[in-house]
Amino acid sequence: MSAAPPPSQFETAMPVATLSPGPRLSVIVPTYREAANVPRLFERLTQVLADLPWEMVVVDDDSSDGTYDVAYEIARRDPRLRCIRRVNRSGLAGAVIEGWLSSSADFVAVIDGDLQHDERILPQMYAALAQGQGDLAIGTRLADPTQPGGLSPSRQKLSDLGKWFFSQVAGVDVSDPMSGFFMTKREIVAELAPKLSADGFKILVDLILSRRGLRVVEVPYVFRPRTAGESKLSPLVGLDFLGLVVHHASGGVLPTRFVLFSLIGGVGLVVHLIVLSILLKGGARHDFTASQVVATIMAMGSNFVLNNEITYRNRRYRGLGKIGGFLIFAALCGVGAIANINVASVLYHQNGSWGLAGLSGALIGVVWNYAASNTFVWRTRRKG
Repeated sequence: MSAAPPPSQFETAMPVATLSPGPRLSVIVPTYREAANVPRLFERLTQVLADLPWEMVVVDDDSSDGTYDVAYEIARRDPRLRCIRRVNRSGLAGAVIEGWLSSSADFVAVIDGDLQHDERILPQMYAALAQGQGDLAIGTRLADPTQPGGLSPSRQKLSDLGKWFFSQVAGVDVSDPMSGFFMTKREIVAELAPKLSADGFKILVDLILSRRGLRVVEVPYVFRPRTAGESKLSPLVGLDFLGLVVHHASGGVLPTRFVLFSLIGGVGLVVHLIVLSILLKGGARHDFTASQVVATIMAMGSNFVLNNEITYRNRRYRGLGKIGGFLIFAALCGVGAIANINVASVLYHQNGSWGLAGLSGALIGVVWNYAASNTFVWRTRRKG
């Protein structure tokens, strides 16, 4: 019988008896420009999770304010904090997924780094899942009407609209489907990670719709006002939410980006009609052809800006680069317009149905514009 191999250098330096058990809970914190808030959040988690093996995982999108350096400095002193710095990658959903996949804990939570979520309900969320009361615990700003939330009127209306639309599509009664504060089992997200979209803000929606039948527990809390850093959200995020829900409603046939691109195209149509109406009401100073050209350029401009900030925000143009990006976008949309007109004309002369011809031409146009934008306009990822 051969002799046992000598112990490795690692085994000699780190005896098994000295190893401490891993965390039971990983708190994932996606960040961008939250240098002032990361130390405060870590201190608060240290207090509320004192009786639980836990860790805080900061997933930072290469913040220009050095958020990752702040996190690394804390991690040098306390192993309960880890930091993942994402270079040339950006987006909240992608950051959350990377944080999940870096964890070995039994449970994973997601909380914003802006201190607006109330970390004091984390033990309650953890207890509900650990005791088998549910598969997903959501920190909701809406479940308890007796408590005054910190939502502004515009964000409250956006949440109410999102709740109604989500319930119609998902068939699940969740008080706050647009919440960014929740906890679930790591085994669930590990299974679903390949199916989830790395784009967008509302990953909770994607999670629920990707795994029907999850038992949901809701824990109400008061939404705090932001005290430092800068908000990354706006009512335009509602388009992102809508695109994600429509993607799932189509059974995954329609990509989320295609849905967003089409919705923004609808916004461009409204802009076109408004500008055209204003110019024509100017009287003899404006003829129809000139007004149509101006309205078209304005519509293309609005479409480019919205797609740059929403549909392709992780590849978006910045500064003077927007000018070149817009020129490429406008040229490609011009090709799409020609294809639209030609297809519609051929179909109209074949069957005489202007409605079918117009719809077919419009569909060809939007598919071309989307494919061309993906391939040529926003073809490479740009630093976030």
